[in-house]
Amino acid sequence: MLEDLSQHVLDIAENGVSAGASDVAIEITEDAARNILSMTVEDNGRGMSPEFLERAADPFATTRTTRRVGMGLPFLKQSAELCDGAFSLSSALGRGTRTEAVFAYDSIDRPPLGDMASTVMVLIMGHPEVNWRYLHKIGNREFSMTTEELVDVLEERELLRTADVGLWIRDQIAESLADIARDSRQDRKS
Repeated sequence: MLEDLSQHVLDIAENGVSAGASDVAIEITEDAARNILSMTVEDNGRGMSPEFLERAADPFATTRTTRRVGMGLPFLKQSAELCDGAFSLSSALGRGTRTEAVFAYDSIDRPPLGDMASTVMVLIMGHPEVNWRYLHKIGNREFSMTTEELVDVLEERELLRTADVGLWIRDQIAESLADIARDSRQDRKS
């Protein structure tokens, strides 16, 4: 079982890349005032047939050949529903897949969000050819980053694979998320 939501994001995004996605968008929304934590991963990969889409949240439905079960989506769906939230999965052949899980922010059963900065770093370093878009909202504040912005600065996409750049990306995301979380807390106090 995946221990935190960032691991689910990693698993879902990797599935999109395996399905040929060249563009993957990750959005996290933490809104304590509305009692919502949501995560969305959307890709432009091959998508799923309507028949497979119906079974995708079944633990015994997988396209992998290395194992017979696919536990990620069923656990995510169960966890979201256990936390007074919802789970949705939509897909179209040739157009991609969208996965969304919503949780009650204050639910005692909600898995922790986990280390999104490291998750995004791993995805970018592992697949620099993919156009990654990451948006993280906390209250009324937000942080966004795209690999296109990074490539504009680096002037070479392959540099996204290097350890120095990867660690810099991770640190920038972590610092930015800490800043917007602090600012969001101050907004709520005002």
